[in-house]
Amino acid sequence: MKKNNILSIRKISIVAVAVFTLSACQKNLQENENYNRLNTETASKGTPPFAERYEQRDQMGRPAINTVFVGAMRKNEFNTTVPSQMDAAFRTEFVNKLNAFGYTTNILGLNADAFAGVLATDVLGASTTGVTTFFDGTNVLTGRALGDDVIDVELTLIFGGATGGSNPGLTSDNVNNNDKPFLASFPYMASPF
Repeated sequence: MKKNNILSIRKISIVAVAVFTLSACQKNLQENENYNRLNTETASKGTPPFAERYEQRDQMGRPAINTVFVGAMRKNEFNTTVPSQMDAAFRTEFVNKLNAFGYTTNILGLNADAFAGVLATDVLGASTTGVTTFFDGTNVLTGRALGDDVIDVELTLIFGGATGGSNPGLTSDNVNNNDKPFLASFPYMASPF
């Protein structure tokens, strides 16, 4: 009798696992159908795929800009503001911060208001026809190469004045290279170990 009870319990367990697996597969198929329908509908409206499924939590087109220029109470607002609306929403805060730093102009010849307009729209541009660099002395914000010393560029633009040479103690983080050479082929990033 005990042997029959154990076999019955095992059969019930196997059937329960099978039913659970089938229902999970059916749910997954329904989710995929909904996902495909959603992407088709949103694509026809011009909405990017995933827009209804995910929300943006952080934005950092240019490292340290949000960290330095946006107050703690407005971080989430900044992170979820559409780039085309950032300038209007945050320029004043950026100008005030630049003025607090004693900013007057930079090597690009931008006054505080003009430079705040560049900084407030926190997107990383990408040149498809020219040099891709954060700043190489000629090209400015045309993208970002792995070897670009982005923090030094930002510090120089903020504290370096009209020549880039003012306040030398504030224009570099003194980290001049990656700790390992970048790879010559994809994925280009250096090995973490």
